[in-house]
Amino acid sequence: MANLYVQALHVHPVKSVAGTAPDEVAVEPWGLSGDRRWALVDAEGTVLTQRQQPRLALAQARPLGGGGVALKAPGMADLVVEVPDPGPLEPVVLFGKKIEAVVAAGAAADWFSAYLGTGVRLVHMDDPAVRRPVDPDYARPGETVSLADAYPVLLTTLASLDALNSLIAQGDHPEEGPLPMNRFRPNVVVAGAQPWAEDGWRRIAIGDAVFRGVRECGRCIVTTTDQRTAERGKEPLKTLARHRRIGRSLAFGRQLVPVRVGTVRVGDEVRVLE
Repeated sequence: MANLYVQALHVHPVKSVAGTAPDEVAVEPWGLSGDRRWALVDAEGTVLTQRQQPRLALAQARPLGGGGVALKAPGMADLVVEVPDPGPLEPVVLFGKKIEAVVAAGAAADWFSAYLGTGVRLVHMDDPAVRRPVDPDYARPGETVSLADAYPVLLTTLASLDALNSLIAQGDHPEEGPLPMNRFRPNVVVAGAQPWAEDGWRRIAIGDAVFRGVRECGRCIVTTTDQRTAERGKEPLKTLARHRRIGRSLAFGRQLVPVRVGTVRVGDEVRVLE
């Protein structure tokens, strides 16, 4: 286990938009600093992701000081969006559950609406400490999460990706592999593990931070979306359905909840505590 280390870190400031790969990042109780604090919503206030809008993969969001974001997308002029001033909270719906967020300035709505060809707004989670609890079936009292799908931090391993790509090569759609790690949009990528070892990690330490391993990460159609072209295929879901079905989930990666905050860095040792 002493050979486990952080190979990469990823922060996605806007949900479902391409993010950045910092060398180090602070861990907050609700996730990596700046990760998925922004999201797009439709006219009804429902959060949009690459599930509905695969072209979001081609847009990029870079975090700025103070929580703002710098946006880029094909055919669009660059745009800087600052954190909105405190104001009225609006209900938004994420996976069927209502949470509250602050709507960004109209320029952001115009920019994303023009890029996607449909009316959308950009919203910001102003106070992740209170806005959205972690799934009570897996949470401890007071645990919260940003606008990530379900849990604060997603960990994957290079060994499991290699194993998955080997299975894809033997399957019905070998031409689609090997898949890169960005299909899975993780926060922390670990090198040095055995394939699927992360399934059993109940408690790990990285740098100054400690995390509780909650459950496997069930994968969706976003993983079939090429993050460079926004085109969709069949993999990895076909192969995961055949080889990595855990309960109702097509599993790849481990969901984590921070239990001690701190800073994590590329190259940090990953210590399996339990």
